[in-house]
Amino acid sequence: MRPPCANRCSDDIPAVFGYGNPNADFHLIGDHPGRHGGASTGIPFTDNPASVRLLEVLASVGIGAVSDDIPTGDNLFMSYLHLCCPPDGGDPEPAMYADLERFFDAELRAIAAHVLMPVGPRAIEHVIKNFTAIPLSEVDPGTLHGEDLAGSGFLIVPIKEPASWTEADATLLRETLISIVASDYQQEADLTRFFPTNTQYLVR
Repeated sequence: MRPPCANRCSDDIPAVFGYGNPNADFHLIGDHPGRHGGASTGIPFTDNPASVRLLEVLASVGIGAVSDDIPTGDNLFMSYLHLCCPPDGGDPEPAMYADLERFFDAELRAIAAHVLMPVGPRAIEHVIKNFTAIPLSEVDPGTLHGEDLAGSGFLIVPIKEPASWTEADATLLRETLISIVASDYQQEADLTRFFPTNTQYLVR
C-alpha cells in the first residue's frame, strides 16, 4: 500500500502499516501512531507504555505475546484507522481520516477476523457505525469498555484508551477475553445453498 501521507514517520518508516497474522481471529484496531505508538518502530501499539500494557493483557489470555515490547503470536493482527503520522504530532483532521479510510477498510476485509477490538473513542465509533446495527445515538464511544457486542459478521469488544485505565479496567477486559477465547466465537456463513452440489462450503 502507498497511502498519501503528508510526512513520513521517520526516514526509514513511511507509515505504520498493519502487523501480525493475516489469518488471525482477533483484530486490534487503534487510532493513529501519534496516539497509540509505533512511529519509531513501524509496528502498531509499540513504543507507548499504555499500549504495551494493553498488549500484555491480550498476551495474558493467549491472544498474542509480547517480547521486548514487540507483539508476537499467531492469533492477532493490529492496524490503525489512520496509518500516517500526523505532521504536527496531534490528531489528524477529519478529512485526513476520510482520505485513509479506504486503506483501513480494505485491510479489515482482507484479514476477516472474527473479533474486532477497537481502541479509543474514534476507533470504537468507527467500528460501531460501520460494522454493527447499533445506533450511535444509543452508545457513548468514550465510555464503552470490555463488553462483547454483536456486530455484522463480527464480535466487537470495545476498549477504552489504555492511558486512562484503572486496574479494574484491565481486569474487566481480561475477564471478557477469557470468556470469549473459551467460547465458540468463530462465526462462519454456510454458502452451500449457492452451489449445485451438496458439498458444504463455509466461509469465515
